[in-house]
Amino acid sequence: MSQNIRLATAEDYPRIMEIWESAVTATHDFLAEEDFNYFKKAIPRDYLPNLEVYLITENDDAKGFASVAEGNLEMLFIHDDARGKGYGKNLYQFMKEKTGLTKVDVNEQNPQAIGFYEKMGFRKIGRSEKDGSGKDYPLIHMSL
Repeated sequence: MSQNIRLATAEDYPRIMEIWESAVTATHDFLAEEDFNYFKKAIPRDYLPNLEVYLITENDDAKGFASVAEGNLEMLFIHDDARGKGYGKNLYQFMKEKTGLTKVDVNEQNPQAIGFYEKMGFRKIGRSEKDGSGKDYPLIHMSL
C-alpha cells in the first residue's frame, strides 16, 4: 500500500466533494441541511479554484484533502471510510512541513476534530460566535 500526496487539479473536484460530503456527514451532525447544501455548491465554485489543495491517495484512490492559506489550515477532510488509519496525521504533517502552518479554526461542535488538533500540538487560543461565512457555527481558534 503506497500513500502519495499530490496537488489536486480541477479534474479531482468531484472526488474531493465525495470526500467532503462523507467526512461532513460523519462529523458535522450539527450542520443544518441548507448550510450543508450551501457549502456543497460553494466549495467547488468559490474555494477550490482559489486554493492550493493537496490530495492524499493510496493506490491512486484519494482518501482525503487539505489546504493552507496564510499559515491557516483552511481544510483537512478524510473520507469517512478512511478515518482512523493515519491519513489525516500524514496529510497534516505534509502540509505543516510544506507550508509552515501555525493556525486552524475548528467548529466548536466537532470535538473529534478539536481532539485531533490537540494531539497534533495545537492549543485553544480563542473563540468566535460565527464561522468564516458568517453562519451561526462557533469556531475554536487554535495555534501551535
